[in-house]
Amino acid sequence: MLYINPDNPQSRLIEKAVAVLKHGGIICYPTDTVYGIGCDIFNQKAVKRLHQIKGRSKEKPFSFMCCDLKDVSTYCSLSNAAYRVMKKNLPGAYTFVLPTMKIVPKIMITKQKTVGIRVPESPICQMLVQLLGNPIATTTAAIDGEELPSSAFEVELLFGNQVDEIIDGGDVFPMPSSVVDLTGPEPIVLREGKGDTSHFR
Repeated sequence: MLYINPDNPQSRLIEKAVAVLKHGGIICYPTDTVYGIGCDIFNQKAVKRLHQIKGRSKEKPFSFMCCDLKDVSTYCSLSNAAYRVMKKNLPGAYTFVLPTMKIVPKIMITKQKTVGIRVPESPICQMLVQLLGNPIATTTAAIDGEELPSSAFEVELLFGNQVDEIIDGGDVFPMPSSVVDLTGPEPIVLREGKGDTSHFR
């Protein structure tokens, strides 16, 4: 367990978590919506292990976290309209569905050649991605159908023996991100969540 200040993360502790990711490990961390669980998108073994831990089919890829909009444009095809929407709403409690670029591993891509992108309003998450140097596959650190954990302690009870590191960044008020499809000419809200979606309608 790494105790990290959520507002002003200690870089030496973030570096410890990043070292775990670089060696193919899986970590848990607080985001602006829930506690997440994830790994390096370019480590196929780690992504497969993440699927096993979550009991999730490989046909249902994970979203991934980027640190900013410039980072997103490396991995996704951004129309002018999509760019404007994301610039207004990121960082924030949204997952945006976008067409993918070839750089993204196949295990992360849907059959429709899309990916889900998160840029959380969380200094811990942004610093993890920056120091790793590429996106982190991310999903909710919870068991499907059960209550979302609000603390690192609850995450440890669920996944402590299956993951390599847990970052304790304090309690969160768990609610999934809002999911918005930006692959067409107009945004389409796929899931109502923590991020306000009223301006997409």
